[in-house]
Amino acid sequence: MVPEDTIRAALPQALQTVDLPNCGPKEQGKVRDCYTLGEQRVMVTTDRQSAFDHVLGLIPYKGAVLNLLAEFWFEQTGQIIPNHMICVPDPNVLIAHTCQPIPVEMVVRGYISGVTKTSIWYSYRRGEREIYGLRFPDGLRKNQILPEPVITPTTHGGGAGGHDERLTREEIIRRGLVEPELYTQMEQAALALFHFGSHYVKQRGLILVDTKYEFGLYQDKLMLMDEIHTPDSSRFWKADTYEERFERGEEPENFDKEFLRLWYQERGYTGDGEPPAMTDDLAVAVAQRYIAVYEQITATKFHPFSYPIEQRIIGAVAAATV
Repeated sequence: MVPEDTIRAALPQALQTVDLPNCGPKEQGKVRDCYTLGEQRVMVTTDRQSAFDHVLGLIPYKGAVLNLLAEFWFEQTGQIIPNHMICVPDPNVLIAHTCQPIPVEMVVRGYISGVTKTSIWYSYRRGEREIYGLRFPDGLRKNQILPEPVITPTTHGGGAGGHDERLTREEIIRRGLVEPELYTQMEQAALALFHFGSHYVKQRGLILVDTKYEFGLYQDKLMLMDEIHTPDSSRFWKADTYEERFERGEEPENFDKEFLRLWYQERGYTGDGEPPAMTDDLAVAVAQRYIAVYEQITATKFHPFSYPIEQRIIGAVAAATV
C-alpha cells in the first residue's frame, strides 16, 4: 500500500487536466480528457473524482489506477467481446479505436442496493415494484442478492453537469436509441461480462455488486469502450463478511468508492445542489481505497510515481502517436 504521507504530499499536484499539443480540440468529461486523431482516440484519465454526476475533487494516483485497471480487464475480457483499447503508453493514458458511442449505458445489477436515485433500492423502498420495466416482488431487503442479474439501462449523462435518465428496454427500442438486434447483442455481452467479472473477483475475495458497460460501433461492429470493472464503474463488497452482515441487517463491507457516496449522504447530500467540500482526509482515504482495489483484483503492487505528471503524459502521447 502507498504510504499515507506520499498520497498527502501529492494532493496539491494531482492531475486536474492536461493539454496535449498537436492533438486537436480537447473533449472533457467528468474524469477523462479525450482527443480524437482520426481513427484513434487519446484518452487521458485524470485524478478528477466524480460521484452523484458531479466532480467532487482530485484524488492522487486515481487516474493511473483506473486506467491500469481498465487495461487489465480489457485484456481479460477480449474473448467475450472486442474492446476499443489499442495501447497504454502511460499509466494515465489509453489510446483506443475511435468508436461511434451508443447513447445507452448498460447497468447490470446482481443485488438490490444503492443510495443514488438511479439505484433499484432507491425506488423499491419508496414502494415501486416495477422498476426499469422489470417486476420485483414484495419483501426484498436492502443488499439482497437477486435471483439473476438484471439490466437497468440509462442514458449517458454526458459532461460534469449531466444526469442519467432511467430507461426500459421498450423505451430504448421505441425511441430508436438502439436497433433491436444491436440492443440484444448489448444485453448478451453485458451479462456475459458481468458473469465473468463476478466469477473472477469472487476468487479474489470480492463480490461484484453492480457495474456499468458502455458500447460503441467500430467499423459497424459492436465494441466495448470506456472502462470496465473499476471503482468508478462498479461496486464491490468483501465476500467473507457479506452473509453475516446481511443476516444482522448491517451494511456490507464495501470495497469501492461507496464509502465516498455515504460520506456525502451522511452530510445530507444526495446529488442536488452544490456538494460539500471534500476534505484532505477523505481524499487520502479514497486514494488508498482505489489503490487497494487495484492491488486485490490484479494481484499486482501499485508503484507510486512523482507528481507533477503533465510533461510525462505529453511525452508518452507524442511518442505513441508519431
